[in-house]
Amino acid sequence: MQTVFTGPVYVVRDNIDTDQIISAQYLNLVPTIPEEYEKLGSYAMAGLPESLYPVRYLKEGQLDSDYPIVVGGRNFGCGSSREHAPIALGSAKCRLILAESFARIFFRNCVATGELYPCEMTERLCDTLKTGDVVTVDLDRCTVIVAGSGRVFTFKPLGDVRPVVDAGGLFNFARQSGMIPTV
Repeated sequence: MQTVFTGPVYVVRDNIDTDQIISAQYLNLVPTIPEEYEKLGSYAMAGLPESLYPVRYLKEGQLDSDYPIVVGGRNFGCGSSREHAPIALGSAKCRLILAESFARIFFRNCVATGELYPCEMTERLCDTLKTGDVVTVDLDRCTVIVAGSGRVFTFKPLGDVRPVVDAGGLFNFARQSGMIPTV
């Protein structure tokens, strides 16, 4: 099980809502169908305004993002309760979100689907980093180390959430821990 993630970050600001993460027009895609799951990823973050985010999360025609780590500000994932939002990011090969704070339902959907580690920063990282900066995130140490400068930032421990995401979501966790029988 991977505990350290290194890669370039995609930086967004405050109040990134679920419609910016995955537009409502794509909610007819069914994540349990492999081809549709893959398609969801190709639309991740497509709702961000190009005037504010000229560097796109996904290049035209690309299914997987070059940015496995998203850095956000306050209230990341606000808006609706669509679980497609963390699923789209996960399908695009995002592994974790480092945000100052999360909308409660988005945080829960990250955990329930097992798609992303929602890491709540103790400092405002989106003012420090820019898209393309490379960081190393260590889930065991709750640290973010910026390549080049060596600056270290911390996030709150994931606690009981981590084993659920590690397992690949709530149902997998329940099966692995014996809460529900395996088929």
